[in-house]
Amino acid sequence: MDMRELELLVPTLFGLEGLCAEELRRLKLPEVAAENGRVRCKAAPADIPRVNLNLRTGERVLLVVGRYRAADFEALFEGCRALPWEEFIPREGAFPVKGHSLNSQLHAVPACQAVLKKAAAARLGEKYGLETLPESGALYQIQFSIMRDEVTLMLDTTGVGLHKRGYRAVGVAAPLRETLAAAMVLLSRYRGRDPFCDPFCGSGTIAIEAALIAKNRAPGLNRAFSAQKWRWLDSGLWLQAAGEAMDGEYDGAYDIWGGDIDPSAVELSRHNAELAGVDDCVRFEVADAGKFHRDSAYGQLVTNPPYGERLLERQEAEELYRSFGKAWAKFPETWKLYLLSSHTEFERTFGKTADRKRKLYNGMLKCDLFLYGVK
Repeated sequence: MDMRELELLVPTLFGLEGLCAEELRRLKLPEVAAENGRVRCKAAPADIPRVNLNLRTGERVLLVVGRYRAADFEALFEGCRALPWEEFIPREGAFPVKGHSLNSQLHAVPACQAVLKKAAAARLGEKYGLETLPESGALYQIQFSIMRDEVTLMLDTTGVGLHKRGYRAVGVAAPLRETLAAAMVLLSRYRGRDPFCDPFCGSGTIAIEAALIAKNRAPGLNRAFSAQKWRWLDSGLWLQAAGEAMDGEYDGAYDIWGGDIDPSAVELSRHNAELAGVDDCVRFEVADAGKFHRDSAYGQLVTNPPYGERLLERQEAEELYRSFGKAWAKFPETWKLYLLSSHTEFERTFGKTADRKRKLYNGMLKCDLFLYGVK
């Protein structure tokens, strides 16, 4: 395999494919193509650390090892055995297999898993002259995707999902995924100039992601990745990518604020901001969203109030929306609001129809991002 031209595949939450593709283009990756729930691009080895460290809206970075068609187990086995696994996995490497199948004749995932494991082991055993592989070394997680009988085999370069930035050890109930919070900030086009507020801050994720974006700080600097231990990928590339990311950071004064009625959530938000290294530019306060007001002429609110499905009873959620709707009605028209909710009657209870709506998913929960003041 030509290591100078690799192919990466980045799964995303549904609705974030376009944003993720935009990020990859900004990182100067060639042949970026958004698909349903994932984004593809070409890459060089040096791009594996760059993408893992810098990507805000992708879930993980998968390296494509090969593609082929298979409608039965024999074709699945032979296609996998024909791939150059030894170019990536050393003799002691651990290579568990996981994946999914959709609209394919091979639909039993555990059986596909076992066949692919056996095929990869057969190839590596033959190349290394071993009957049993020790699998005592670094992790080379094999991922498979079978869609309409088209098999894609990949290696997971990331490890724990990219939404784990390393700043949220514990969270309040029903936390918002960091990748989705970053997407909401990016969709609001926040650039660090106007006031940025989240009156339902929970564990502080939206405000922290806004601070990381304002400072242009790479979200992956505080964590480790699987591919850091891979022998064929020069460890110097990770240091180089981290150095480049840090050189690109901005220094400035930002007005980023988060409020929550729960004092323990505010305490946790402050702790998380400290871990993320943005406590110098984010303020958190105990505050009632129903009484929220700011005097500045411009600004934006980006928030994710409780839905009523998981945290509060539906009635309580509607009361919250009503009181926050009254607070919002007092804001100047120059302010913008981006609010994520899965509540089907949100606009009615909030008291105002959104100017625009965008479908997003918080995990498996289908939501709408309601946009106010955005034409």
